[in-house]
Amino acid sequence: MALSQILVPHIQKAVEALFGISVEKIELQATRREFEGDITMVIFPLLKLVKSNPNALGNAIGQYLVDNTDEVEKFNVAGGGFLNLVISDTFYINFFNSIKGDENFGTQKPVEGGKAVMVEYASPNTNKPLHLGHVRNVLLGYSVANIIEASGKKVYKTQVINDRGIHICKSMLAYEKFGHGETPDSAGVKGDKLVGNYYVEFDKVYKREIETLINEGQTEEDAKKNASILKEAHAMLLKWEAGDDAVVALWNKMNGWVYEGFEASFKNIGVDFDKNYYESNTYLLGKDVVADGLEKGVFYKKEDGSVWIDLTPDGLDEKLVLRRDGTSVYMTQDIGTAIQRVKDFPDVGGMVYTVGNEQDYHFKVLFLILKKLGFDWAANLYHLSYGMVDLPSGKMKSREGTVVDADDLMDEMVSTAKNISEELGKLEGYSDEEKTRLHRIIGLGALKYYILKVDPKKRILFNPEESVDFAGNTGPFIQYTYARIQSLVRKAEFDFSVTLAVEDINLHEKEKELLKMVAQYPEIIQAAAEGHSPALIANYTYDLVKEYNSFYQSVPVLGSEVENERIFRIQLSKKVGETIRSAFGLLGIGVPERM
Repeated sequence: MALSQILVPHIQKAVEALFGISVEKIELQATRREFEGDITMVIFPLLKLVKSNPNALGNAIGQYLVDNTDEVEKFNVAGGGFLNLVISDTFYINFFNSIKGDENFGTQKPVEGGKAVMVEYASPNTNKPLHLGHVRNVLLGYSVANIIEASGKKVYKTQVINDRGIHICKSMLAYEKFGHGETPDSAGVKGDKLVGNYYVEFDKVYKREIETLINEGQTEEDAKKNASILKEAHAMLLKWEAGDDAVVALWNKMNGWVYEGFEASFKNIGVDFDKNYYESNTYLLGKDVVADGLEKGVFYKKEDGSVWIDLTPDGLDEKLVLRRDGTSVYMTQDIGTAIQRVKDFPDVGGMVYTVGNEQDYHFKVLFLILKKLGFDWAANLYHLSYGMVDLPSGKMKSREGTVVDADDLMDEMVSTAKNISEELGKLEGYSDEEKTRLHRIIGLGALKYYILKVDPKKRILFNPEESVDFAGNTGPFIQYTYARIQSLVRKAEFDFSVTLAVEDINLHEKEKELLKMVAQYPEIIQAAAEGHSPALIANYTYDLVKEYNSFYQSVPVLGSEVENERIFRIQLSKKVGETIRSAFGLLGIGVPERM
């Protein structure tokens, strides 16, 4: 049990005994380093309920806790409103003995019969391969799914594959015109890359036609509409919607190539899904919901036959949900898809959408509409909004072929890890097979950590060289510390199941600080799940590793002449290693046993 979970009932009892009032919420936080203490109670909120000054209130509660609990050893009141509590060594030793054999420490199993959460991420288009933007998306979504599951909820991981529309037909038409029957095998490239090449080819031809039409006297706006290749693409889309056999067969063939390519990329980056949805199956969803909403007065129909919802009373605007010709818009599809998901998975009680911040407004509208339609699970919808990822070279454009391909990026990260490892002599004496495996663990770990340590809402300037640094707040630095711990554990020659009694251990200050860090892990997981923030896990892990390195440099571990010290310190090291592995596992990052 976390320290805060133990202390809160004690503090509530103290307040009731001293002042005759009951309080539900007690605010606790880590004690600032300049003060003595392990955990701090914020006193200010209580001043609304108790007529007293902060110092007197803090001193009264602190003394009660010292006199009536085993956990609190000393206290001090700082800043007039902060009660700093010093926790006894006995508590920390008993805490460690209770968790040292628990391989699942910090995580919780889903509650039987509890509501599940569906997390959507990736959702690529089938006209191009995955790129750097997708990398941040899938890493965030996959990690948040892991974290929510570790917090004690069942999770379904899903994506909506955008496999229809004019952009898909652009690739198809270019292939039909210029492909000459080539396949991924004959071209020697992944299927998603081959299809993406034809999307780029379409854009080149389209631009040439626009330039020709402008030279013939048309305005740029008219030229863009009148380019023959674009008209052909629109005609192909109409044929697809009408079920034309030849067009549908081409669509199936090219999408099949892309799906194989996507699958290889997802496997390479280490993410997976429980359920795939396809826009070709979902784009008609939602129309029946709109009809039902019209009857209930949620939507209204304009004179031209189009259907809208007025969200101006909610601080938004009017939103179209059905065109005058009866066709749906993206909002309609998203409404229908959300409802379909709950039909497919009846235990879903909330959803997380991992989508870039350019769609912030869209999701505000979507969530509000679903609430107005009366779905109780709509109160538990969350848009995991994130900023773009930039490279020093500038912004990416898919249609111009200037995107940073996800596969190429992963290969580059592995190559960068190889070069830096060789320069530093980190992997001397390893076989080629071991080196290859470690380059991959280090390179992909560097990429994932660099992206996930940043708050999702912030934009990232990604620097591959900087991310594969073996010092500082990086993945390789943390992986190296983990490998060092495993080396210590392998050298230890005693039974790890030995449990030392409280009186057998004299806690060093550095041991206590490290135990305090380990004890925070369960609460960090809960906070990260609640905030949908892998950054909390990433930066906690970095802080834990820094604390461990300080401990390692300050006290002898295997070199201690006192047997109980050796046993306790190696057991503590082992637990820190397990916590690092668990935390990195939530981020989808591997750890090397040797390095």
